[in-house]
Amino acid sequence: MSHYGIVIVGGAIVGSSVAYYLRAEGFAGRIALIERDPQFPHAATTLSLASIRQQFSIPENIRLSRFTLGLFRRLKEEFGADADIGFREKGYLILASEGGLPVLEANHAVQKAEHADIVLEDAAALERRFSWLSGEGIRAGAYGVTGEGWFDAHALLGLFRKALKAKDVDLLTAGVTGIAREGNRVTGVTLDTGERLTAGMIVNAAGPSGGRVAAMAGLELPVEPRKRSVFVFEARDRFDDMPLLVDPSGIYVRPEGAVYVTGGAESSEGEGAADPADFEPDWPLFEEVIWPALATRIPAFEAIKATRAWAGHYDYNTLDQNGVVGPHPDVANFIFANGFSGHGLQQAPAVGKALAELIVHGGYRTIDCSAFGYGRIAEGRPFRELNVI
Repeated sequence: MSHYGIVIVGGAIVGSSVAYYLRAEGFAGRIALIERDPQFPHAATTLSLASIRQQFSIPENIRLSRFTLGLFRRLKEEFGADADIGFREKGYLILASEGGLPVLEANHAVQKAEHADIVLEDAAALERRFSWLSGEGIRAGAYGVTGEGWFDAHALLGLFRKALKAKDVDLLTAGVTGIAREGNRVTGVTLDTGERLTAGMIVNAAGPSGGRVAAMAGLELPVEPRKRSVFVFEARDRFDDMPLLVDPSGIYVRPEGAVYVTGGAESSEGEGAADPADFEPDWPLFEEVIWPALATRIPAFEAIKATRAWAGHYDYNTLDQNGVVGPHPDVANFIFANGFSGHGLQQAPAVGKALAELIVHGGYRTIDCSAFGYGRIAEGRPFRELNVI
Protein backbone atom coordinates (compact mmCIF):
# COMPACT_ATOMS: atom_id res chain seq x y z
CA MET A 1 0.00 0.00 0.00
CA SER A 2 1.46 3.33 -1.10
CA HIS A 3 0.90 6.62 0.70
CA TYR A 4 0.48 9.97 -1.02
CA GLY A 5 0.08 13.43 0.36
CA ILE A 6 -2.43 14.17 -2.40
CA VAL A 7 -4.32 11.82 -4.71
CA ILE A 8 -5.97 13.47 -7.71
CA VAL A 9 -8.77 11.49 -9.35
CA GLY A 10 -8.90 12.38 -13.05
CA GLY A 11 -5.82 13.09 -15.15
CA ALA A 12 -7.18 15.30 -17.94
CA ILE A 13 -6.74 19.07 -18.01
CA VAL A 14 -8.25 19.91 -14.61
CA GLY A 15 -6.38 17.23 -12.67
CA SER A 16 -3.15 17.86 -14.56
CA SER A 17 -3.42 21.59 -13.87
CA VAL A 18 -3.90 20.99 -10.15
CA ALA A 19 -0.83 18.72 -10.02
CA TYR A 20 1.27 21.16 -12.07
CA TYR A 21 0.50 24.16 -9.89
CA LEU A 22 0.87 22.19 -6.65
CA ARG A 23 4.51 21.74 -7.56
CA ALA A 24 4.79 25.34 -8.75
CA GLU A 25 3.48 26.55 -5.38
CA GLY A 26 5.97 24.42 -3.50
CA PHE A 27 4.07 21.30 -2.42
CA ALA A 28 6.81 18.78 -1.63
CA GLY A 29 4.76 15.70 -0.72
CA ARG A 30 3.99 12.76 -2.97
CA ILE A 31 1.30 13.34 -5.62
CA ALA A 32 -0.59 10.64 -7.52
CA LEU A 33 -2.53 11.65 -10.63
CA ILE A 34 -4.91 8.81 -11.50
CA GLU A 35 -6.33 8.45 -15.01
CA ARG A 36 -8.08 5.35 -16.28
CA ASP A 37 -7.22 5.99 -19.95
CA PRO A 38 -4.24 8.28 -20.60
CA GLN A 39 -5.02 8.30 -24.34
CA PHE A 40 -8.13 10.35 -23.39
CA PRO A 41 -10.44 9.11 -26.18
CA HIS A 42 -13.59 9.99 -24.21
CA ALA A 43 -12.38 12.86 -22.02
CA ALA A 44 -14.35 16.09 -21.90
CA THR A 45 -10.99 17.83 -22.46
CA THR A 46 -10.18 16.24 -25.79
CA LEU A 47 -13.75 16.08 -27.16
CA SER A 48 -14.55 19.71 -26.41
CA LEU A 49 -14.66 22.55 -28.93
CA ALA A 50 -11.46 23.86 -27.28
CA SER A 51 -12.39 27.53 -27.09
CA ILE A 52 -11.67 30.37 -24.71
CA ARG A 53 -13.84 33.41 -24.07
CA GLN A 54 -14.40 36.25 -21.67
CA GLN A 55 -18.08 36.59 -22.46
CA PHE A 56 -19.53 35.29 -19.21
CA SER A 57 -22.23 36.76 -17.01
CA ILE A 58 -20.33 36.77 -13.69
CA PRO A 59 -16.94 38.34 -12.92
CA GLU A 60 -15.40 35.23 -11.38
CA ASN A 61 -15.74 33.22 -14.59
CA ILE A 62 -14.20 36.05 -16.60
CA ARG A 63 -11.24 36.15 -14.20
CA LEU A 64 -10.66 32.43 -14.50
CA SER A 65 -10.56 32.58 -18.29
CA ARG A 66 -8.38 35.70 -18.28
CA PHE A 67 -5.80 33.82 -16.22
CA THR A 68 -5.70 31.10 -18.87
CA LEU A 69 -5.45 33.74 -21.59
CA GLY A 70 -2.40 35.12 -19.80
CA LEU A 71 -0.92 31.61 -19.81
CA PHE A 72 -1.49 31.39 -23.56
CA ARG A 73 0.32 34.71 -23.99
CA ARG A 74 3.44 33.35 -22.25
CA LEU A 75 3.16 29.71 -23.29
CA LYS A 76 6.76 29.38 -24.47
CA GLU A 77 8.06 30.98 -21.29
CA GLU A 78 6.07 28.49 -19.22
CA PHE A 79 6.57 25.28 -21.22
CA GLY A 80 9.54 25.86 -23.52
CA ALA A 81 10.39 27.27 -26.93
CA ASP A 82 8.52 24.53 -28.81
CA ALA A 83 5.22 25.01 -26.95
CA ASP A 84 2.38 25.63 -29.38
CA ILE A 85 -1.36 25.07 -29.02
CA GLY A 86 -2.42 26.68 -32.30
CA PHE A 87 -4.31 29.50 -30.57
CA ARG A 88 -6.58 31.28 -33.08
CA GLU A 89 -7.54 34.60 -31.50
CA LYS A 90 -10.55 35.30 -33.69
CA GLY A 91 -13.16 36.13 -31.07
CA TYR A 92 -16.67 35.14 -30.13
CA LEU A 93 -19.77 36.81 -31.55
CA ILE A 94 -22.79 36.25 -29.29
CA LEU A 95 -26.03 37.44 -30.87
CA ALA A 96 -29.26 38.45 -29.15
CA SER A 97 -32.83 38.96 -30.29
CA GLU A 98 -34.97 41.79 -28.95
CA GLY A 99 -36.00 39.63 -26.02
CA GLY A 100 -32.43 38.68 -25.20
CA LEU A 101 -31.02 42.20 -25.44
CA PRO A 102 -31.30 43.12 -21.72
CA VAL A 103 -29.28 40.06 -20.70
CA LEU A 104 -26.67 40.71 -23.41
CA GLU A 105 -26.32 44.33 -22.26
CA ALA A 106 -26.07 43.35 -18.62
CA ASN A 107 -23.43 40.73 -19.41
CA HIS A 108 -21.49 43.23 -21.50
CA ALA A 109 -21.43 45.69 -18.61
CA VAL A 110 -19.93 42.99 -16.38
CA GLN A 111 -17.35 42.13 -19.03
CA LYS A 112 -16.30 45.75 -19.53
CA ALA A 113 -15.95 46.21 -15.78
CA GLU A 114 -13.49 43.29 -15.89
CA HIS A 115 -11.57 45.01 -18.74
CA ALA A 116 -12.54 42.43 -21.35
CA ASP A 117 -12.13 43.67 -24.92
CA ILE A 118 -15.74 43.15 -25.97
CA VAL A 119 -17.74 45.52 -28.18
CA LEU A 120 -21.53 45.68 -28.30
CA GLU A 121 -22.99 46.54 -31.72
CA ASP A 122 -26.44 46.61 -33.27
CA ALA A 123 -27.43 44.36 -36.16
CA ALA A 124 -26.66 46.94 -38.87
CA ALA A 125 -23.14 47.50 -37.55
CA LEU A 126 -22.54 43.78 -37.35
CA GLU A 127 -23.67 43.30 -40.95
CA ARG A 128 -21.17 45.97 -41.99
CA ARG A 129 -18.43 44.28 -39.99
CA PHE A 130 -19.23 40.77 -41.28
CA SER A 131 -20.48 40.73 -44.87
CA TRP A 132 -21.63 37.10 -44.64
CA LEU A 133 -23.95 37.72 -41.67
CA SER A 134 -27.73 38.15 -41.81
CA GLY A 135 -29.13 40.34 -39.06
CA GLU A 136 -32.64 38.91 -39.45
CA GLY A 137 -34.25 38.73 -36.00
CA ILE A 138 -31.12 40.15 -34.37
CA ARG A 139 -31.14 43.20 -32.13
CA ALA A 140 -27.44 43.28 -31.22
CA GLY A 141 -24.31 41.21 -30.70
CA ALA A 142 -21.26 41.20 -28.44
CA TYR A 143 -17.97 40.63 -30.25
CA GLY A 144 -14.65 39.77 -28.61
CA VAL A 145 -12.09 41.87 -30.44
CA THR A 146 -9.17 40.27 -28.60
CA GLY A 147 -8.69 37.62 -25.95
CA GLU A 148 -11.10 35.03 -27.36
CA GLY A 149 -10.78 32.20 -29.85
CA TRP A 150 -9.94 28.51 -30.07
CA PHE A 151 -6.96 26.20 -29.74
CA ASP A 152 -5.74 22.59 -29.77
CA ALA A 153 -6.95 20.86 -26.60
CA HIS A 154 -4.72 17.82 -27.13
CA ALA A 155 -1.67 20.08 -27.40
CA LEU A 156 -2.50 22.00 -24.21
CA LEU A 157 -3.11 18.81 -22.26
CA GLY A 158 0.08 17.36 -23.68
CA LEU A 159 2.12 20.31 -22.40
CA PHE A 160 0.85 19.84 -18.86
CA ARG A 161 1.25 16.06 -18.88
CA LYS A 162 4.79 16.28 -20.27
CA ALA A 163 5.74 18.89 -17.68
CA LEU A 164 4.46 16.67 -14.86
CA LYS A 165 6.95 13.93 -15.75
CA ALA A 166 9.75 16.25 -14.67
CA LYS A 167 7.97 17.32 -11.48
CA ASP A 168 7.96 14.02 -9.60
CA VAL A 169 4.25 13.36 -10.02
CA ASP A 170 3.21 9.70 -10.27
CA LEU A 171 0.96 9.26 -13.32
CA LEU A 172 -1.06 6.15 -12.56
CA THR A 173 -3.15 4.35 -15.17
CA ALA A 174 -6.18 2.99 -13.31
CA GLY A 175 -9.78 3.58 -12.45
CA VAL A 176 -10.92 4.46 -8.94
CA THR A 177 -13.50 2.01 -7.59
CA GLY A 178 -13.77 3.16 -4.00
CA ILE A 179 -12.87 5.89 -1.54
CA ALA A 180 -12.18 5.12 2.11
CA ARG A 181 -13.53 7.51 4.70
CA GLU A 182 -13.17 7.63 8.47
CA GLY A 183 -15.56 10.09 10.03
CA ASN A 184 -14.94 13.53 8.55
CA ARG A 185 -11.81 12.56 6.65
CA VAL A 186 -11.17 10.60 3.48
CA THR A 187 -8.19 8.31 3.91
CA GLY A 188 -7.50 6.67 0.57
CA VAL A 189 -8.70 5.15 -2.68
CA THR A 190 -9.07 1.67 -4.12
CA LEU A 191 -8.10 1.15 -7.75
CA ASP A 192 -9.54 -1.26 -10.30
CA THR A 193 -6.16 -2.98 -10.28
CA GLY A 194 -6.86 -4.03 -6.70
CA GLU A 195 -4.22 -1.66 -5.31
CA ARG A 196 -5.07 0.62 -2.40
CA LEU A 197 -3.52 4.05 -1.89
CA THR A 198 -3.68 5.99 1.35
CA ALA A 199 -3.98 9.74 1.01
CA GLY A 200 -3.72 12.85 3.11
CA MET A 201 -6.04 14.62 0.68
CA ILE A 202 -8.15 13.67 -2.34
CA VAL A 203 -8.94 16.02 -5.23
CA ASN A 204 -11.97 15.15 -7.35
CA ALA A 205 -11.12 16.18 -10.92
CA ALA A 206 -13.10 13.40 -12.57
CA GLY A 207 -14.98 15.51 -15.12
CA PRO A 208 -18.37 14.04 -16.08
CA SER A 209 -17.78 11.27 -13.51
CA GLY A 210 -17.32 13.79 -10.70
CA GLY A 211 -20.71 13.11 -9.14
CA ARG A 212 -20.03 9.38 -9.07
CA VAL A 213 -16.60 9.87 -7.50
CA ALA A 214 -18.05 12.14 -4.80
CA ALA A 215 -20.66 9.49 -4.04
CA MET A 216 -17.87 6.99 -3.34
CA ALA A 217 -16.94 9.23 -0.41
CA GLY A 218 -20.56 9.46 0.72
CA LEU A 219 -20.88 13.04 -0.59
CA GLU A 220 -23.52 14.54 -2.86
CA LEU A 221 -22.47 16.49 -5.94
CA PRO A 222 -25.06 17.51 -8.59
CA VAL A 223 -22.74 16.80 -11.52
CA GLU A 224 -23.60 14.36 -14.27
CA PRO A 225 -22.61 13.69 -17.89
CA ARG A 226 -24.60 15.48 -20.59
CA LYS A 227 -23.99 14.51 -24.21
CA ARG A 228 -23.13 17.23 -26.74
CA SER A 229 -22.71 16.58 -30.47
CA VAL A 230 -20.33 18.48 -32.74
CA PHE A 231 -20.71 18.38 -36.52
CA VAL A 232 -18.17 19.13 -39.24
CA PHE A 233 -19.31 20.45 -42.60
CA GLU A 234 -17.92 21.78 -45.84
CA ALA A 235 -19.14 24.92 -47.60
CA ARG A 236 -18.29 26.53 -50.90
CA ASP A 237 -17.43 29.85 -49.29
CA ARG A 238 -14.67 30.40 -46.74
CA PHE A 239 -15.00 33.29 -44.34
CA ASP A 240 -11.61 33.89 -42.78
CA ASP A 241 -12.93 36.70 -40.60
CA MET A 242 -15.54 34.51 -38.93
CA PRO A 243 -15.40 34.39 -35.13
CA LEU A 244 -17.10 31.69 -33.12
CA LEU A 245 -20.69 32.78 -33.70
CA VAL A 246 -23.44 31.94 -31.22
CA ASP A 247 -26.98 32.39 -32.54
CA PRO A 248 -29.86 33.35 -30.20
CA SER A 249 -31.07 29.77 -30.66
CA GLY A 250 -27.90 28.57 -28.91
CA ILE A 251 -26.45 27.06 -32.07
CA TYR A 252 -22.81 27.92 -32.68
CA VAL A 253 -20.48 27.72 -35.66
CA ARG A 254 -16.85 28.52 -36.35
CA PRO A 255 -14.26 27.81 -39.04
CA GLU A 256 -11.72 25.04 -38.62
CA GLY A 257 -9.18 25.22 -41.42
CA ALA A 258 -10.97 24.44 -44.68
CA VAL A 259 -14.17 23.29 -42.94
CA TYR A 260 -16.58 24.47 -40.25
CA VAL A 261 -17.71 23.00 -36.94
CA THR A 262 -21.13 23.50 -35.41
CA GLY A 263 -23.37 22.32 -32.58
CA GLY A 264 -25.37 23.61 -29.66
CA ALA A 265 -28.80 22.29 -30.60
CA GLU A 266 -29.38 20.31 -27.40
CA SER A 267 -31.94 21.65 -24.96
CA SER A 268 -31.27 21.26 -21.24
CA GLU A 269 -35.00 21.34 -20.44
CA GLY A 270 -36.07 17.86 -19.42
CA GLU A 271 -32.66 16.47 -20.32
CA GLY A 272 -31.33 13.74 -18.07
CA ALA A 273 -27.88 12.33 -17.51
CA ALA A 274 -26.22 10.76 -20.52
CA ASP A 275 -25.31 7.11 -20.70
CA PRO A 276 -21.58 7.24 -19.82
CA ALA A 277 -20.91 4.86 -22.72
CA ASP A 278 -22.91 6.80 -25.33
CA PHE A 279 -20.66 8.78 -27.66
CA GLU A 280 -22.78 8.52 -30.80
CA PRO A 281 -23.53 11.91 -32.44
CA ASP A 282 -27.21 12.85 -32.71
CA TRP A 283 -27.39 13.36 -36.47
CA PRO A 284 -31.07 14.41 -36.53
CA LEU A 285 -30.04 17.55 -34.63
CA PHE A 286 -27.96 18.63 -37.60
CA GLU A 287 -30.59 17.96 -40.24
CA GLU A 288 -33.63 19.21 -38.35
CA VAL A 289 -32.34 22.01 -36.13
CA ILE A 290 -28.83 23.20 -36.87
CA TRP A 291 -28.78 23.44 -40.65
CA PRO A 292 -31.96 25.56 -40.91
CA ALA A 293 -30.62 27.93 -38.25
CA LEU A 294 -27.27 28.24 -40.00
CA ALA A 295 -28.91 28.97 -43.35
CA THR A 296 -30.95 31.77 -41.76
CA ARG A 297 -28.00 33.38 -40.04
CA ILE A 298 -25.43 32.86 -42.81
CA PRO A 299 -27.23 32.61 -46.19
CA ALA A 300 -24.16 31.09 -47.86
CA PHE A 301 -24.69 28.05 -45.64
CA GLU A 302 -27.91 27.07 -47.40
CA ALA A 303 -25.73 24.68 -49.40
CA ILE A 304 -23.37 22.73 -47.16
CA LYS A 305 -22.20 19.14 -46.81
CA ALA A 306 -21.84 17.44 -43.45
CA THR A 307 -18.78 15.20 -43.41
CA ARG A 308 -18.35 13.81 -39.91
CA ALA A 309 -19.30 14.33 -36.28
CA TRP A 310 -18.36 13.40 -32.75
CA ALA A 311 -19.99 13.53 -29.33
CA GLY A 312 -18.55 14.30 -25.92
CA HIS A 313 -19.88 14.75 -22.41
CA TYR A 314 -20.14 17.94 -20.39
CA ASP A 315 -19.57 17.66 -16.64
CA TYR A 316 -22.91 19.35 -16.12
CA ASN A 317 -23.72 20.99 -12.80
CA THR A 318 -27.50 20.68 -12.59
CA LEU A 319 -27.77 23.36 -9.89
CA ASP A 320 -26.30 26.36 -11.68
CA GLN A 321 -23.98 25.30 -14.54
CA ASN A 322 -20.95 26.62 -12.67
CA GLY A 323 -17.83 25.01 -11.30
CA VAL A 324 -17.61 23.60 -7.78
CA VAL A 325 -14.18 24.46 -6.43
CA GLY A 326 -12.67 23.91 -2.99
CA PRO A 327 -13.08 21.65 0.05
CA HIS A 328 -16.19 20.00 1.39
CA PRO A 329 -17.22 21.96 4.53
CA ASP A 330 -17.37 18.83 6.67
CA VAL A 331 -14.88 16.53 4.94
CA ALA A 332 -12.16 19.15 4.60
CA ASN A 333 -9.54 16.94 2.93
CA PHE A 334 -11.87 16.15 0.02
CA ILE A 335 -11.41 18.86 -2.61
CA PHE A 336 -13.79 19.55 -5.51
CA ALA A 337 -12.77 20.68 -9.00
CA ASN A 338 -15.95 19.76 -10.83
CA GLY A 339 -19.08 20.79 -12.71
CA PHE A 340 -17.77 23.39 -15.16
CA SER A 341 -20.59 22.61 -17.61
CA GLY A 342 -18.66 23.17 -20.82
CA HIS A 343 -16.12 25.82 -19.83
CA GLY A 344 -13.73 23.66 -17.81
CA LEU A 345 -10.98 23.41 -20.42
CA GLN A 346 -10.50 27.16 -20.65
CA GLN A 347 -10.63 27.60 -16.87
CA ALA A 348 -8.63 24.56 -15.76
CA PRO A 349 -5.23 26.28 -15.42
CA ALA A 350 -6.76 29.01 -13.26
CA VAL A 351 -8.59 26.48 -11.09
CA GLY A 352 -5.39 24.46 -10.74
CA LYS A 353 -3.52 27.57 -9.64
CA ALA A 354 -6.26 28.57 -7.19
CA LEU A 355 -6.53 25.15 -5.56
CA ALA A 356 -2.76 24.83 -5.31
CA GLU A 357 -2.65 28.16 -3.48
CA LEU A 358 -5.45 27.08 -1.18
CA ILE A 359 -3.79 23.76 -0.35
CA VAL A 360 -0.23 25.03 0.03
CA HIS A 361 -0.81 28.49 1.49
CA GLY A 362 -4.18 28.08 3.16
CA GLY A 363 -6.02 30.61 1.01
CA TYR A 364 -6.65 31.90 -2.49
CA ARG A 365 -4.13 34.46 -3.72
CA THR A 366 -4.39 34.93 -7.49
CA ILE A 367 -8.14 34.37 -8.03
CA ASP A 368 -10.66 34.15 -5.21
CA CYS A 369 -12.77 31.05 -5.92
CA SER A 370 -14.82 31.28 -2.73
CA ALA A 371 -17.98 31.95 -4.73
CA PHE A 372 -17.60 28.51 -6.36
CA GLY A 373 -17.39 26.73 -3.01
CA TYR A 374 -19.44 23.70 -2.01
CA GLY A 375 -21.46 25.69 0.53
CA ARG A 376 -23.91 26.81 -2.13
CA ILE A 377 -24.41 23.17 -3.16
CA ALA A 378 -25.24 22.15 0.40
CA GLU A 379 -27.66 25.06 0.72
CA GLY A 380 -29.24 24.61 -2.74
CA ARG A 381 -28.29 28.21 -3.51
CA PRO A 382 -27.51 28.64 -7.23
CA PHE A 383 -24.64 30.83 -8.38
CA ARG A 384 -25.84 30.79 -11.96
CA GLU A 385 -23.81 31.40 -15.09
CA LEU A 386 -26.09 32.67 -17.87
CA ASN A 387 -23.67 32.26 -20.78
CA VAL A 388 -23.44 28.48 -21.04
CA ILE A 389 -22.63 27.40 -24.58
